[in-house]
Amino acid sequence: MGFVSILSFTHQLVKERVSPGDTAVDATAGNGVDTLFLAALVGPNGVVHAVDVQAQALRNTATRLNEALPDHRTLLHHRSHAELQSIVPTDRWGQVAAVMFNLGYLPGDDHATVTQPDSTLTALAAAAEAIRRGGIITVVLYTGHPGGKEEANAVEAWAAALPQKAYQVLQYRFFNQKNNPPYLLAIEKR
Repeated sequence: MGFVSILSFTHQLVKERVSPGDTAVDATAGNGVDTLFLAALVGPNGVVHAVDVQAQALRNTATRLNEALPDHRTLLHHRSHAELQSIVPTDRWGQVAAVMFNLGYLPGDDHATVTQPDSTLTALAAAAEAIRRGGIITVVLYTGHPGGKEEANAVEAWAAALPQKAYQVLQYRFFNQKNNPPYLLAIEKR
């Protein structure tokens, strides 16, 4: 048996913390893989907020959801993840079970549109406040595109500065793979 992939390990960590009826966020909806995963976990009584700056990403996400899970309660937001604080309703603030990020660009689309360190750090700070005790933030970092390493370094520095009494931070990566493989940072609120 081999090691668990980055995506599988990320989903495993989130699945342990998200229950039916919860609120969850896919901060970078992309093609909707994580959005669908979260929607299945929270069920018809929970809510998922899926956020992306690209309309194509939200169209891809809506198609995936509607084909696989017709009775989902997912709200699609054509906005920046930096606006997370105004996207999650105030009555859910501090109650979110999980916030998922996949940084970089939309697979299969324009590689010139990528997440940026400033907006990502703003979104991460909001996510750290939004999650409940025992809640999780997952950040899959892709470093093979221009600006990817700089964004990853900024995210790592942000995560390393989180107070140990309030958060635990895990890094999961494969060191000997070629071509800048993605890796995971997972942040759990204590």
